[in-house]
Amino acid sequence: MSDDVPATVRSYLLTEHTDLLATASDCADAVVAGWDGKSTTDRDAVTGPLTATLRRSGVLDELPRVLAGAVDAAGYALRAQPVPAPPYVVVTSTGPVLRATLADGRLVISLRLFAVERGSEDIEQRYVRGPQAAERVVDVAFR
Repeated sequence: MSDDVPATVRSYLLTEHTDLLATASDCADAVVAGWDGKSTTDRDAVTGPLTATLRRSGVLDELPRVLAGAVDAAGYALRAQPVPAPPYVVVTSTGPVLRATLADGRLVISLRLFAVERGSEDIEQRYVRGPQAAERVVDVAFR
């Protein structure tokens, strides 16, 4: 069953949660609108505003239900009801990450709303808006 989990979960998210993915993308756009340019070197300028915007839009509270549905679609059951907080849901500098420990692995769903451009000795790392197409935002791993 584990070989099909990422594809099954990805398909579930892209077909059953298109509105949520679009709203999450809109939230990311709102975060970028608050920056001075098209990027920021301040991680807190991503995570804080993104968390607040996702909460205001209702996306953050909806993510545990999305996680439960994804687990069900993959043919598994959760041991406990997920909540919109760690370890189930966390907002990172690239976007929300949903996690569930299952019978034979760990499901990790990342919504890659932002990208990190690594710096060098002379250049700080920057956070930029990631892909906008849902197909490129949704990343699923089963380990």
